[in-house]
Amino acid sequence: QVLFALNQTLLQHESLRAGSLQAPYTTEDLIKHYNCGDLNAVIFNHDTSQLPNFINTTLPPHEQVTAQEIDSYFRQELIYKRNERMGKRVMTLLKENTDRSFFFAFGAGHFLGNNTVIDVLRQAGFEVEHTPAGQPI
Repeated sequence: QVLFALNQTLLQHESLRAGSLQAPYTTEDLIKHYNCGDLNAVIFNHDTSQLPNFINTTLPPHEQVTAQEIDSYFRQELIYKRNERMGKRVMTLLKENTDRSFFFAFGAGHFLGNNTVIDVLRQAGFEVEHTPAGQPI
């Protein structure tokens, strides 16, 4: 599965470089929507935006199964479980230190798609506010 994932990732990058595959959004698109606080934008709501897309309809059926298994594994282990752990750490700090203020920063991938760190915190009853770029905290 590791070799399959590496090969698919390399094929995607070669296709992007050759121009035969277009990325659905640019880094500038991500920055613009993030800075505007628009985390509900279409590009942020796709789980696949967090991970390489291994699922490809041109793959033979047995490779499509492998691709789906890898995709599910990455999504669960690298994103959802990690977001859950980070969200719980944030909650613990906030609950144990009610007299203190905190600033938390996460990589962009943890704000994308479903089950984000923000989702974990909001589901636990915390209020999360976006601070636009340039606005004092």
